[in-house]
Amino acid sequence: MTIASTTLAEARAARERIARFVVRTPLVPAWLEGADEPPVLLKLEVLQPIGSFKLRGASHALAVADPKALARGVWTASAGNMAQGVAWQARRLGVPCVVVAPDHAPRAKLDPLERLGARVQLIPFAEWFEILRTHAYPGMQGVFVHPVSDPAVMAGNATIALELIEDRPDLTDVIVPWGGGGLSCGIAGAMRELAPHVAVWACEVDTAAPLAASLAAGEPTRVEYRASFVDGIGGPFVLPEMWPLASSLLAGSIVVTIPQVAEAVRLLATRAHVIAEGAGASSVAAARTGRAGTGRVACIVSGGNIDPAKLGVILAGGVPT
Repeated sequence: MTIASTTLAEARAARERIARFVVRTPLVPAWLEGADEPPVLLKLEVLQPIGSFKLRGASHALAVADPKALARGVWTASAGNMAQGVAWQARRLGVPCVVVAPDHAPRAKLDPLERLGARVQLIPFAEWFEILRTHAYPGMQGVFVHPVSDPAVMAGNATIALELIEDRPDLTDVIVPWGGGGLSCGIAGAMRELAPHVAVWACEVDTAAPLAASLAAGEPTRVEYRASFVDGIGGPFVLPEMWPLASSLLAGSIVVTIPQVAEAVRLLATRAHVIAEGAGASSVAAARTGRAGTGRVACIVSGGNIDPAKLGVILAGGVPT
């Protein structure tokens, strides 16, 4: 499967299609290190109705889906946030929705699916990740919304690039959590035409960082995957169809530790008054390393769906197990 880079025209068309469903989220400065230090810029996708940027891609995928296929229902493979985006739109359209999720998905992401009327099927993580590779699972029907390598999803994600440059044309770098590349490559594809001077960086956690390993090796490389409270990003390998895009569009991958992400969640909550899940805070953890430079750096705070108990552990100075 070959996927073309998202174009600026596609991002603009996607924005027109999804404008009535998504929030144009703010890009705000936050002084996480202290008043005397330069602020980091936070793109607050936590303010979307489902608490995640995934509503953008899900909304666009269903907006351009074949109506006859859509009438039979919609399904996705998701740890929770894309599932919420798809279920949100499925409820609006009045079509059935099935979500295949990994068995370690947090309740903070699964519980809303029940409220939205989706049927959830939990399977082991390795089996679930295979769906991302094969785009298939027995018994499913209707429209499949791939959470990563769906061109319509990527175009919806790319609308973030338009907002970033409209708000801060002096931007120099963007740090994007790497779940599979749909967000980072979508943004980078549009940014290459819109503002080619802006470097788009992926960020990963060291318990599941296949992109960094692949970039270092010059080819897709499998790594050991270890589950953590940072459940929204990471995997054992880079999807084959995403490797050409990631290796050509992104400036690199910044790898951070689980304690660094927990500290970023804590700082966002206590100093910026923003509640972020681990994946959403990973961009801030990466910015704090300084590896993206010292220019105007925007962090995509991609989601805020964190279990309250885990947030409590972090606010108390710990790291959830």
